[in-house]
Amino acid sequence: MKTTYPIILGGVKRQLPLCRLNDDLKIGAFVILGDYELTEACARELAKSAPSHDYILTAECKGIPLVHEMAKILKEEKHFIVRKKPKLYMQGVFSANVNSITTEGDQILYLDTADAELIKGKKILIVDDVISTGESLLALEKLVELAGGEVAGKMAILAEGDAYKRDDIIYLEKLPLFNNEGEPIEA
Repeated sequence: MKTTYPIILGGVKRQLPLCRLNDDLKIGAFVILGDYELTEACARELAKSAPSHDYILTAECKGIPLVHEMAKILKEEKHFIVRKKPKLYMQGVFSANVNSITTEGDQILYLDTADAELIKGKKILIVDDVISTGESLLALEKLVELAGGEVAGKMAILAEGDAYKRDDIIYLEKLPLFNNEGEPIEA
């Protein structure tokens, strides 16, 4: 039985641990947090194919170091982080519901109204680490629209499962789903 999946992103090799999602399905755990070499390599590769935009937006938490690096590479002074809980410093919030396969239960994502004012009338590039079901992307798109912005594009490091079939996302590599034995399931 296989317990890891090898992947190369931006010239950086990693072994992704396979994690049980249910009795029949495993996913490759992709975590860039704390892995500066991988984060930088992925940001560099995504920045090369980023569509024209005014700002980058992501959801906490794994997207934070990724968009920070992308903004540095693209010489952008500002990017936006959508939060999973409202913070005291937020002057008000917009919210959208999301149900992600990697997080138990429903979540609500929050955008600060001060950030929304800056997004209004601007082209926003949505970036995430992994796109699987697309639920997180949908919530981020909704927040951009509520703020009066325009989605300029959607990017991710990995397109998991059937997500690689989507024609509305830019991604670096496909990430298959896995059966209980750790073998890739072909979509």
